[in-house]
Amino acid sequence: MTQNNRVLLVDDELHITRNLEKVIPWEMLGLEVAGTAKNGVEALDLLEQNKADLILCDIRMPVMDGLELVRRIREQGLDLDVIMLTGYQDFTYTRAAIQFGVKDYVLKPIPYDELTGVIARVMNEQRARRRKAKDEERKIGQMIDMANEKILYDVLMDYTVITSDSLLMAGVEGQIDNPAYTVIVLDLNVGSEDAQDWREWTAKERKMWNYSIISVLRRTLQKTALPHAVIQTRDGEWCVLIQNAGEKLGQEQMAEWTRHLLGAVRQEAAHKLNAGIFARQAALTDLAVAYKTVQRGMQLAVGGDGLAFFGGEKSAAVEPERVMWDTAERLVGGLKRGDPDKVNDELSRLADQMQHAGDIPTERLGAMLHFVALHLMRELKEAGLLPRDQEEVFWRKLDGRFCVKDLMAAIRQASSVGVARSTDKRKHSHRQMGDAKAFIDRNLFRDLSVEEAASFVGLSTSHFSLLFKQTYGETFIEYVTRERMERAKSLLAETALSVSQIAKEVGYAERRYFTKVFMKYTGQNPSEFRTSRQGGQAAENEPGDL
Repeated sequence: MTQNNRVLLVDDELHITRNLEKVIPWEMLGLEVAGTAKNGVEALDLLEQNKADLILCDIRMPVMDGLELVRRIREQGLDLDVIMLTGYQDFTYTRAAIQFGVKDYVLKPIPYDELTGVIARVMNEQRARRRKAKDEERKIGQMIDMANEKILYDVLMDYTVITSDSLLMAGVEGQIDNPAYTVIVLDLNVGSEDAQDWREWTAKERKMWNYSIISVLRRTLQKTALPHAVIQTRDGEWCVLIQNAGEKLGQEQMAEWTRHLLGAVRQEAAHKLNAGIFARQAALTDLAVAYKTVQRGMQLAVGGDGLAFFGGEKSAAVEPERVMWDTAERLVGGLKRGDPDKVNDELSRLADQMQHAGDIPTERLGAMLHFVALHLMRELKEAGLLPRDQEEVFWRKLDGRFCVKDLMAAIRQASSVGVARSTDKRKHSHRQMGDAKAFIDRNLFRDLSVEEAASFVGLSTSHFSLLFKQTYGETFIEYVTRERMERAKSLLAETALSVSQIAKEVGYAERRYFTKVFMKYTGQNPSEFRTSRQGGQAAENEPGDL
């Protein structure tokens, strides 16, 4: 049952408040009388004890009149409407009251039918206004969630340093306030027989499948009723972050959530994923380390039931495995940069590690190197450095019987192809980033994702993000936010457009969200900034600026 709104009746004439209580059809109007008062002081006392949505108030009263009462209500920022009851001689008071936002007035002696109609209209407007405000809050929340995911992707990839300023720039400081995250990495074992069909799909088919997995994960996570993000980190791999509301979660709870996710994907997308969970909750500043720890552990793990914890003392990587993985990461870095000397150095280091592996059984050594080869192949593909024909050759080699020597040969061949393509791509990357920047600048007026910008220049999201940061020294979201704010500053200083119009011009559908970000960027709300730049000629603050 919908709860009624509440009305407060204020008049120094007792018979008037009694008649109002009895004559007006409050229940039909969705209202109940919260109390009566003889003057403004009594009314304020009642408002401290009970919330009201509407006040019917006489203008002329002893101790504190209606005009002063309305002024005090507005000073306190109470969200309620006021209807004034006034005599013919009170028009001067009435005009002043309307300046304080009184919704309407009714002349005494009170025509109750007319007053009933005024109350109905005022309450309908109030309810519509509150519904709209709630919708705006919901939309703002969705925008903030989207901004969170963009920031969290950069954090996971270690592309940005988290500071209070970087969070404020995105307008999400209230959403990311030193929380603890459960970090779950879900991965398709691309080297398994279960992924045979996946390996044969076209790029478009894989993209659609990746998107379907994200949809399944998000729908399932909504049942947790906790803030969360689903971030695709590479083709066939996703990182799920669940923000915990203060409580310290145990591994059993983390594992239960993860099993639900795995089950949903198996049922709805007909694929089996493996899952790795960071063994403890991670702070925002530790997400990159947590993600890499889990990713490495999953790639080097042999066997298991598809779910494991990594990052605890018991699951710490054995030294030879950690050293080999670090070498693979440096090798990937050299390939992405198109640095043949670095690539050759790391290949030599990897071969040396194989020769001096000590007491590691040959079977275990081969398995470790196999996972390194898979990781290398996936990273090369994600960076656009492995053509489809070479990818197929690589898969055939990995699908066959292999020894350490064969695996090293495959890794060398893939690295040779990758470094050659990377060197060639580096010549074109500056032009690609220039094209991407121009595309972004042309589309600042609308909601723009990093996926769109990457697709425009034919790159994967991860490779685009890396190149963009290397080229411009800032992440995609940092660049977009800064450009939008600078464009907004120019429009505020040089045009007469309203704040709402300017918000839309720079890609913010909601003025209130735009104002939030603008204040964090400049230290002023838009109207204050305009006044300071236009010599005090600007209009008063628009609603929502304060």
